[in-house]
Amino acid sequence: MTKSILLVGVGGQGTILASKLLTTGLMEAGYDVKMSEIHGMSQRGGSVSSQVRYGDKVESPVIEIGGADILVSFEKMEALRWLKYLKPEGKAVVNDFEIESMPILNGKVDYPKGINEELVEQANATIIDAATKAKELGNSKVMNIILLGTVVKSMGLEEIDWEKIISGNVKEKFIDMNIEAMKIGMDLVK
Repeated sequence: MTKSILLVGVGGQGTILASKLLTTGLMEAGYDVKMSEIHGMSQRGGSVSSQVRYGDKVESPVIEIGGADILVSFEKMEALRWLKYLKPEGKAVVNDFEIESMPILNGKVDYPKGINEELVEQANATIIDAATKAKELGNSKVMNIILLGTVVKSMGLEEIDWEKIISGNVKEKFIDMNIEAMKIGMDLVK
C-alpha cells in the first residue's frame, strides 16, 4: 500500500532537505520511493512543496487532491493553502510559525487571523511550536529536522536508522544537534 507525505513551507525553511532525508531513509529501508518538488519563488519566500510517496511499488510521485496521508506544514498559512490535498482521515502537523508574504510586507493585506483554529476545525491537525524548540537547541535552522521527526513518528517509521541518515547528510558539527532535533520532533506528536 502506497503512503503519501506532503511537506509544505516557504523558501529557506529547509523543506527540501527534510524531504531528501526522508526519501533517503525510506529507500534504505527498502521502500520504492518517488519524490516530487515544487519550488515556487522559493528564494523570495515563496511557496515550496515536496511530495514523497512510498510503498512496495509506487507508480507516480504526484499526490492528488485528497490523497495525502499526512500534511506537514513548516508555516501555518501554507497548511491552509495545501489542506485540500489531505485525505479526510489524514493527519496534519502544523508549525505555528508565520512568514509574511510580499503582499503582507507591502501592507496590502494583513496576515490572516485564526488559522490554527480553522485548521483544527477542518482536519485532524496537531499544532506544534518547532521554532521555539529549535531555538532552545541553539539553532533555529533545525526546525526542519524537528518537523521531519513529526513525520517519522506519525507514519510509524521509527525503525529506520535516522541517526545514520542524518550523519551521512549534514555537516559533522551539526550531527548531534540534528539527531536531538529529530527526537524532539518525534516527542511532539502522539
